[in-house]
Amino acid sequence: MKKEVIITGFGGQGIVLAGKVLGNAAAIGDGRESTLVQSYGPESRGGACSAQVIISDTMIHYPYIRSADVLVAMSQSGYEKYIGQLKDGGMLLYDRDLVQPDDSIKEKYAVPATRLAEELGRKMMANIIMIGFITSVTEVVTLDAAKTTVTESVPKGTEKMNLDAFGKGYDYGLSRLKGLERKAAGKTGAMS
Repeated sequence: MKKEVIITGFGGQGIVLAGKVLGNAAAIGDGRESTLVQSYGPESRGGACSAQVIISDTMIHYPYIRSADVLVAMSQSGYEKYIGQLKDGGMLLYDRDLVQPDDSIKEKYAVPATRLAEELGRKMMANIIMIGFITSVTEVVTLDAAKTTVTESVPKGTEKMNLDAFGKGYDYGLSRLKGLERKAAGKTGAMS
């Protein structure tokens, strides 16, 4: 298994932290190889930034992503900058309120990460919501590894709040997948 993931957005959204959480969950929690390459503009907040994470069962010889399996976009400018690196048949995950993707991408999943974070009273936790969403939709890391890494990566005293945010994203992803399964099976209406 080898997955290449680009997480992109703007400074202040915690994009690099999201990449670190994903990479550490894979390496420490799941015992896989992982690399993280981060990039950000000269502005500390508001500038474009990205985290490129490679997760593999074998040694990683080159840490830069040429063709991403998964693109996670938390800003329109990040989406526009990196969409060309998403491989044919790749998966797009994006913040529904901040990114308007074109219709050419077949496999795409939207989550209102920023809005869900605002509902929790912490807009800064949109990245943790997105990590939960990534975990449920892509399964590039296990649930236990992701939760443990979130707990160890956030400031002391905020662990429960961040786990709640992670859970929101994770559950949202599961509900999206379940809805797609029902649609593919031709079922409509309330679940029995």
